[in-house]
Amino acid sequence: MAEPLRSNRDFRLLWSSGLFAALGGQMSAIALPLLILKETGSPVQAGAVGTVAVCAVLITMLPGGVMADRVERRRLMRLCDAGSLAAVTALAVAVWNGHAPMALVLLVATSGAVLNSFYAPAAFGLMRAVVPPDQMGTATARLQARTSTARLIGPLVGGALFGVHEALPFTAQFLGLFLSTLCVALVRTRSEARTKAGSVFSRRELTAGLSFLWQLPYLRTVLLVFGLGMNFSFGALTFTALAVFSDSGRSGLGGGFVITCVSAGALVGALVAPRFAAERHVRVLVVLTCWSCVATAAVLAWLGSPLVAGLLCALCMCLSTVASIGFLSTLLVVTPEERIGRVQSAAGFLSSIVQPFGPLAGGFLLTTLDSGAAFCVIGGVLAVSATVVTLSPSVRAGAGAAPGTPDAAGKQPGTAAPGPVAGAAATPRTSEGPDPEPAGTVSTRPAAGPERTAAGPAADAAGPGAP
Repeated sequence: MAEPLRSNRDFRLLWSSGLFAALGGQMSAIALPLLILKETGSPVQAGAVGTVAVCAVLITMLPGGVMADRVERRRLMRLCDAGSLAAVTALAVAVWNGHAPMALVLLVATSGAVLNSFYAPAAFGLMRAVVPPDQMGTATARLQARTSTARLIGPLVGGALFGVHEALPFTAQFLGLFLSTLCVALVRTRSEARTKAGSVFSRRELTAGLSFLWQLPYLRTVLLVFGLGMNFSFGALTFTALAVFSDSGRSGLGGGFVITCVSAGALVGALVAPRFAAERHVRVLVVLTCWSCVATAAVLAWLGSPLVAGLLCALCMCLSTVASIGFLSTLLVVTPEERIGRVQSAAGFLSSIVQPFGPLAGGFLLTTLDSGAAFCVIGGVLAVSATVVTLSPSVRAGAGAAPGTPDAAGKQPGTAAPGPVAGAAATPRTSEGPDPEPAGTVSTRPAAGPERTAAGPAADAAGPGAP
């Protein structure tokens, strides 16, 4: 019988590592745009940093997955940690000296995004080696709860520190990364693919993760509809709510309340997921999340109350988080060990590629329609996604072994994949290990741990709540 997670030394170290890194990243995430605005007075330059980081993540995400399947994963994580520490140290020193050149800020943001692309899939692989399959759902939930807590606390602390001195948030990030690096160094477990991947820039290797996901109808459908469609639509929904209830920017109280409720919903979802055995009820949770989002859009189309909007969005985010944790557990369990890095990167790529466009679509709708009509259009798109997920035979069937590959337990194709499957897939969301921090933060490691993954709306990006 496997030891409980609380007694699993390496899991505790990975959990702590992610907490330190996420807190530091969230502090710098709020401080960085404030620093650029203070230095340059240009909102365009402040926004450019986030854009550059997102582009860097998308370009390097798939190669990062291949690398994680080529080398010993803990060693790769330590190398990424060293690079992250060096970048953040340079930025903190520059800010303490009174001037942080834009070129340095862009270099730090870009290097952080690139390092995260390599760190995240390696963390997934190490997590797979540290946690037994039957505990993956609980482990993923605890990692998501950790990150949700950091997202609630980090910006508040970072903003307060910035008010005292602009260098303090970056110094705090340095300390967080240092402690995170120390935790990873103390992990005893090693994780290395039995069959190493080929060249990092081989077309076959770069598309191996996407091919695996496409071969399993369950994973393919959930990622395309719940991961892409719902992430995009919910991103548009939350941005529209933020704009409408902030009175077009004249007051941040209503919009801020909605976004706070979304973050709180993600935290509650992570805390309750183990009690509901999310990995056994993924299909029901996914369907319920989709139709809850449709209902939310419909209510907001005729009822202009920030309180109602916040509570409904929190409910959607809570359900989405539970569903995503269940799906992530399944993904981690059914993926062959030698492909875990490439599959995680592919799932993250599919989920991330739509994140910038949800808010853009919401803004476009508000410029051409009134708020009620905008919510109706978003609700219609959400309804299409919900209908597809509800009626899809592949989602009802659940996950299974990919054709032509051994499943996660090493069995040959045709045998059942380990862990809960059928109709409830044992979740894969998204990653765990030191987790993904938002791309675009100065953080040299935009989080990646099992909690922020590919399927389903994520707490900070696009999806109910938005991963």
